[in-house]
Amino acid sequence: MKLATLNDGARDGQLIVVARDLKTAHVADGIAPTLQAALDDWPFIAPQLRALYQVLNEGGARRAFDFDPARCMAPLPRAFQWADGSAYVSHVELVRKARGAEMPPSFREDPLMYQGGSDNFLGPMQDIVLAHEEWGIDFEAELAVITGDVPMGATPDDAHGQIRLLMLANDVSLRNLIPPELAKGFGFLQSKPATSFSPVAVTPDELGEAWRGGKVHLPLRSTWNGRLVGQPDAGTDMVFNFPQLIAHLAKTRNVRAGSIVGSGTVSNQDASKGYSCIAEQRCLETIEHGEPVTGFMRFGDTIRIEMFDAAGKSVFGAIEQALKRRDA
Repeated sequence: MKLATLNDGARDGQLIVVARDLKTAHVADGIAPTLQAALDDWPFIAPQLRALYQVLNEGGARRAFDFDPARCMAPLPRAFQWADGSAYVSHVELVRKARGAEMPPSFREDPLMYQGGSDNFLGPMQDIVLAHEEWGIDFEAELAVITGDVPMGATPDDAHGQIRLLMLANDVSLRNLIPPELAKGFGFLQSKPATSFSPVAVTPDELGEAWRGGKVHLPLRSTWNGRLVGQPDAGTDMVFNFPQLIAHLAKTRNVRAGSIVGSGTVSNQDASKGYSCIAEQRCLETIEHGEPVTGFMRFGDTIRIEMFDAAGKSVFGAIEQALKRRDA
């Protein structure tokens, strides 16, 4: 099934069920008020949502309305946890090669992951509002999962069964703030502003054969200022799948329902597939020419991130945002 959160003025919005073709939707107020409420009691709530989803797809829902992504918040407008991995090791290799750094063997044995801010996510069509272009503003096209309860010490097999929903993410990075932050020895903070998510979150079964091995085997398209800049396959070159990422997170803690785990920037070793973040293109230019040519995002730029199934239909809807300057 496909779920979204309608902006009704409340902090956590209103849960809605969205038709498979993303054309119509229905409020789930009689079942669960919010997506977090549904996740908290998933075994009881999910079958009711599925029943409504089936009726909606059959055209029999009495209170169906036209689905408008512009009215959506992030599927989870805020979450108990947002942990982003770096599952595409080819991306990490490229970044380190561009700065002449060796690749530690552990990077292919133990996932990289950071704890992001989860109190203020952006909706799929909400502007990215920042103060300075000089911060080096970059988009990052990713996939993410929303989990159920995962106990501490869970295995990847355990974690696989607790993947409730998948969605797209734009994990915005401020590249010029990252080096001084990492040099302090802790991690990202100011260099990672609010993350954006697709209008719709989908259950794994919606992906059919594209969901296998804990990975999504479909291209992820990034269009910057109307120009397609990348369409790497999300299943190719993903060294750590989602169950492994979740198990990594749960090694020393319980992971509660409503936690979001990201894949990191989707990247293929085949450079002809383009890029899912500007930094990767700049790394390739540095390796080839000694310095980057492509600049970071400027105020007024737009970014669109979307994934289509084998039939050419949008799976999650699109993240479509403009970069705006924050007023003083």
